[in-house]
Amino acid sequence: MGAAVEIRGRGLVGGRARGRLLITRDPISFYGGVDPETGRVLERGHELYGESVAGAILMFPYGKGSTVGSYTLLRLAKRGKAPAGVVNLESEPIVVIGCVLGRIPLMDRPSPNPFDMRNELEGLEAEISVEGGVGVVRVLRHV
Repeated sequence: MGAAVEIRGRGLVGGRARGRLLITRDPISFYGGVDPETGRVLERGHELYGESVAGAILMFPYGKGSTVGSYTLLRLAKRGKAPAGVVNLESEPIVVIGCVLGRIPLMDRPSPNPFDMRNELEGLEAEISVEGGVGVVRVLRHV
């Protein structure tokens, strides 16, 4: 089935992945905000509280918190609980380094802005491809 929506941006960490879309307008702190054993969001009051990031194409505006968050992403990857791919409005060093260490495809500066299309994207499956400095997310089908 053809892509329903194609989102392009700046590719930061190469690779390809596929998974369900998990979108939040809240920034994420991986250190203390995500359980490195289960991939569940632990931060009380966070829009994704209780959700698992494992295997998802995770879209969030930017990371926050301690630099240990980079190693939390690596720990998640080693346990098979990391996001399959990450899309940020603007990636900061904590998320970039964590994705490099965990070999998680990462892009930022998406256009069109996925948060403006959130209602039509939620509940869909997506594929992320990051190659040659270009990132592409293709929204594929209903799950």
